[in-house]
Amino acid sequence: MSRPATLAELQARYGPRYRWLLLLSVMVGTMASIMSSTIVNVAVPDMAHTFVLGQERAQWVSSGFMAAMTVSMLTTPWLLARYGYRRTYVGCMLLLMSGGLLGGLAGSFALVLLARVTEGLAAGVVQPIPAIIIMRAFAPNEQGRASGIFGMGVVLAPALGPSIGGVLVDMFGWRSIFFLVVPLCLLSIWLARRYVPVSAPGGGAISRDGALDWRGLLLAALGTLCLLTGMVELHGGAVVTSTLLLAVSALALLGFLAWQRRLIRQGREPLMNLALFASRPFAMGSVVAFIYGTAFFGSTYLLPVYMQLALGLSASYAGTLLLPAGLVLALTMALVGRLADRQPTYRLVTLGLALLAASFALMVTVDLGSSLTWLLLLAILGRIGLGFILSSLNLGALRPLPPALLSQGASSVSFMRMLGGATGVSLCGIVLEWRLASHGDSLTGAASSPDRLAAFNEVFFMLAALCMLAMVAAWRLRPDPAKPQPAAP
Repeated sequence: MSRPATLAELQARYGPRYRWLLLLSVMVGTMASIMSSTIVNVAVPDMAHTFVLGQERAQWVSSGFMAAMTVSMLTTPWLLARYGYRRTYVGCMLLLMSGGLLGGLAGSFALVLLARVTEGLAAGVVQPIPAIIIMRAFAPNEQGRASGIFGMGVVLAPALGPSIGGVLVDMFGWRSIFFLVVPLCLLSIWLARRYVPVSAPGGGAISRDGALDWRGLLLAALGTLCLLTGMVELHGGAVVTSTLLLAVSALALLGFLAWQRRLIRQGREPLMNLALFASRPFAMGSVVAFIYGTAFFGSTYLLPVYMQLALGLSASYAGTLLLPAGLVLALTMALVGRLADRQPTYRLVTLGLALLAASFALMVTVDLGSSLTWLLLLAILGRIGLGFILSSLNLGALRPLPPALLSQGASSVSFMRMLGGATGVSLCGIVLEWRLASHGDSLTGAASSPDRLAAFNEVFFMLAALCMLAMVAAWRLRPDPAKPQPAAP
């Protein structure tokens, strides 16, 4: 007897529990992709020492991943429609695993960057898939619970990743962390072959007709790469080069939007359907996603560097210190997910941003004589805020959309979040170097100082201000009562 492959066959085989088995399958792969994103951060100082890198080059380990991840997200709807869930998902896991193996075996920084870009391309395609599944496979009164349970499992990756990664870096060196995603990729492939359907979103047949919008993809890639490279050049003091690159980035992104409008007028399928932004909750959710991505991913890069180079902690100690906060985040997501089925999501997102802003702002109270318990409490406060945002933001942005736009919506809001994240990693590095120079310090010095802490504190204060700015958009996530809301798919 052949193994069930279509959506109808899988539902008949496993019954009502199938939707949870499907969610578990994509959860494992998403954990692998997120771990590949965050775990490398604890190894940046060790990697920089190995390849004799300055701060501006070392940050490309994170920025290169983010740039590749951001651009590839836009291809998810097309890949799902053309190849179906299973082939797309398994292909991404194989690509992610290949990146991990290449990074672990790399003998030069160029190969490390290639490995990170490879991992980023795979992770970007995977990221929107869980949101699409939750919105399609679960009833509206279960979507919050499913989002919370999924999020609780997924955040264990960044919660456990820095701790495990720190120990591996201290014991075996930075190369070992690349291999950590391999077993997760293998498990996700096994689960996908059992529970992920071969069909396209909505249970429909795979379509070979539509062509990928290569011109739009190249414009988006050009705009993203020029944006990040321009910020790195700005970091290095090349003002003229930076200005030119940022101008090209702005023109490329404007050209991308103009091209998407043209495709819509011609009746062709764009990478990003601009009709999505006619929905105010989706438009405001995209703004929140961009700003939140800037603050969250920037801080994910900044915190391990802060703990090691400003507070003098080892990589393993820094990772272990973040573990309790990660576990609190997992618990918060499970609880808030249930709230999202009963409470307005805009209130939950706004509260989460307020808590996250408070955690950043209070970092200015930490000094070289502060108790590490206080630092741990601040990290926990920020993770509670993240739990409110992560469980609610996608639901608030995607629920008002018609079923036909769900795949595009999930891809686009993920793109906005990761574009903010890619910007945030570079922005934190640039502002940190600027503030260190203004205080007469540098990260190349062996010992920390009050001036170094002051520079880090000013970056944390910038992140707090960004979160408060996002609160304005979050409050407008409220559905427009004048517009009827579409029925659940």
